[in-house]
Formats: sequence, C-alpha cells, structure tokens
Amino acid sequence: RVYETFRFYLSKDKNDVIEVPVGFITDLATIPRIFWSLLPPDGEYAKAAIIHDYLYHYSLRDRKEYDLIFLDGMTVLGVPKWKRT
Repeated sequence: RVYETFRFYLSKDKNDVIEVPVGFITDLATIPRIFWSLLPPDGEYAKAAIIHDYLYHYSLRDRKEYDLIFLDGMTVLGVPKWKRT
C-alpha cells in the first residue's frame, strides 16, 4: 500500500507526470521467490514497480509504454543494468 503520494516525471518529457495516490495497493515487483535473494520484490526498483502496477491497474496507457516507463524509472533510480534486463 502506498502511504504517501508520489510523482514520477518521465525522462523524455518532464511535463508528462504520473502521480500515484495514497492508498493505492501494489504487490511491488512480481519476482519468483527463488530469485528474492538477488532481486527482492521491495528492492531499489520498488517505486518504479509501483508506477508500473498503477498504470496497469487503471489502463492509463498501452502495455508497451508501461514497460518502457518501468525501465525509465529503474534507470532514474540508479538500478544496475543487470537488474533492469
């Protein structure tokens, strides 16, 4: 559950803002349990995962764009490239 509203400004267009409201329920990153020691669901990419879940939940854009925004978010958060692929 999101306890504080946050905004994400897309790298390509700073006027394109995604705002995730307080109370939104997320499962964070859906990662098989066997990989949790390397990639925990609540890892450094958690905010990007929340944005991804929010976009999917409300069908605000097309699926390909969701994934590109998730990748953009992970890049902005400084997630290492090997974790982004």
